[in-house]
Amino acid sequence: MTNLYTKNGRPLQRSGDQLWSRSGVYLGRISGDRVYDTNGRYAGTIDGDRVVYRSTDSASVGSTSSAAPVVGSAAASLVGSAIWGDEPDFPD
Repeated sequence: MTNLYTKNGRPLQRSGDQLWSRSGVYLGRISGDRVYDTNGRYAGTIDGDRVVYRSTDSASVGSTSSAAPVVGSAAASLVGSAIWGDEPDFPD
């Protein structure tokens, strides 16, 4: 698993095209540079190692997805980033 972070530095866990929160809750599927929640709605855009919510990308739609929870991560939070976009609405 590799780590991504939210705009404010919360760690996320990535494995292939799937994304989980730090606590192991399944957040959704990655398609290209976009993250779609379990209902197929836009949840964020990947910019480097950060996931940010950008209203200009929010019209895109994916398909529904599901996955089993994974073991939580002990990754530390990072300092917030000044990149363009908002903090995505992911559970921790």
